[in-house]
Amino acid sequence: MLRTVKLNAGYKELHILFDVDAEIRKNSITAVVGPNGSGKSTLLKSIFGLATVHSGQVFLNGGEITSFPPHKRTKLGIAYLPQTDNVFSNLTVDENLRIAAYTVDKEEAKDRIDSALDVFPELREFMKRKAGTLSGGERQMLAMATALVRKANVLMLDEPTAQLSPKFAEMIFDRILKLRDDLKLTILLVEQNVQRALEISDDAYLLVSGRVAFSGASSELLEHEKFEKLCMGIVD
Repeated sequence: MLRTVKLNAGYKELHILFDVDAEIRKNSITAVVGPNGSGKSTLLKSIFGLATVHSGQVFLNGGEITSFPPHKRTKLGIAYLPQTDNVFSNLTVDENLRIAAYTVDKEEAKDRIDSALDVFPELREFMKRKAGTLSGGERQMLAMATALVRKANVLMLDEPTAQLSPKFAEMIFDRILKLRDDLKLTILLVEQNVQRALEISDDAYLLVSGRVAFSGASSELLEHEKFEKLCMGIVD
């Protein structure tokens, strides 16, 4: 569903990704792991149009989107949720959800919001609360719910469980699985909990210094005899 070809990217003159080839299968969870500073977030931002692409290509469903601005990629069904600032903190939960549905009529907006709340029922009791008063886990749920309201079919999550309690982190992992299994979303996941990310994902890419050091089944990386060294960026 998503593909990068010889992707070289970064921020203006800063070069972070080098010749990254990646294929993200439809209705799958793909984990992007690696040590800090390896380019994981930059890969997501490059796919969404927030980083500078020096060369290479990005494809969605076979069509090239390399030069498309972020708002056009959003209309094509790609949602990018950064680790922070992924909701409007000064607006209520209800207002966040309604803003996500601003392009459709009221009846369809209501249906989309109801469907999103079926996946994240915890949010129903917070509808009139400002998003900034929610816990970190609740804000992540709201961010994912807004992506569902926008009818995203590709969801890119950047460190969704960072700084969450173990209980909330596991809830987020469970919902990510639900989004793949029940709603058939395609998910690209950057996650600090490498072990858990690989356990719930289908495929994995390991980035080291901006290059792909491993690509394949998540289970294969998880069971690799040099797993810990690889994830620390030690590549023989």
